[in-house]
Amino acid sequence: MMVEVLRPLGRSFSVLSDFFYLRAQRTFSPRQNMKFWEQLVVTLICCYDWKSSGMSHPKPACRYPPSQWCRSLEIAVECKVQNQCMELNAIKPNQTVPQVSVTLYYESLCPDSRHFITHQLFPTWTMLQDIMSLTLVPYGNAKEMFPANSPFACQHGAPECRGNMIEACIISLTGNSLAVQIIYCMESSTDVLGAAESCLQLYAPSVSWSSVDSCVSGDLGHRLMHDYTVMTRALNPVHSHVPWVTFDGEHTDEMEDKAMSSLFHLVCELYKGVKPPACTGAPVKLSRSGC
Repeated sequence: MMVEVLRPLGRSFSVLSDFFYLRAQRTFSPRQNMKFWEQLVVTLICCYDWKSSGMSHPKPACRYPPSQWCRSLEIAVECKVQNQCMELNAIKPNQTVPQVSVTLYYESLCPDSRHFITHQLFPTWTMLQDIMSLTLVPYGNAKEMFPANSPFACQHGAPECRGNMIEACIISLTGNSLAVQIIYCMESSTDVLGAAESCLQLYAPSVSWSSVDSCVSGDLGHRLMHDYTVMTRALNPVHSHVPWVTFDGEHTDEMEDKAMSSLFHLVCELYKGVKPPACTGAPVKLSRSGC
């Protein structure tokens, strides 16, 4: 039902529907819950023509969050959005043109990193993931210690070291696409570490929290962080702060200024192929069929 309501918004429907999905999964007071659902019902009544749709009542949601509806044909069929997913695939850019490679070096508890992830990186990736590849490096200004009881020291203390390693393990265990969504969920929460398990369950229900916990407390987590240490130390020029962003392996003050102002426009500018409709603002006419 939600995809039908949001479908006229095009590629951005998943962002809005994810908002409702996330909001519905969190714990609120009875009064807050009542207020939220009142607002949602009013919005649906005002914005959706139920009579012309042929539906007399909302359909139950499928068991996948909206951001995963187009991951496979099986999921699309279960969630009854296969036609929309096929249309979205039909307007993807030419895959022979290299994507813009974006790498973010950041810290899990750095306020500036969190702001960039939630206000610039995730919205841009949501709209432009067809033309950009994203690599997350949760290390930043940390230091690898030899020898020491704790192998890493972090700018914002031990909780940040744990947050960095949790996110490193999530990236390793879930794959890049799901990890971006899980990390956004964490970084946009009031309690980054406290939200980790619920964000994982929301976006990657097949990955157990125990596997992440084992990674953090075991050798894998330390190996991942060591790899990030090597990547961060290899930066040229050397990073002086976080968030630090490279584009196709390069960093300049000009690109950083543009990225902090509007990462979306910078990625569109750097893409060498035909710009997708999201970049140009061109309307997209999708084929429609009905009874």
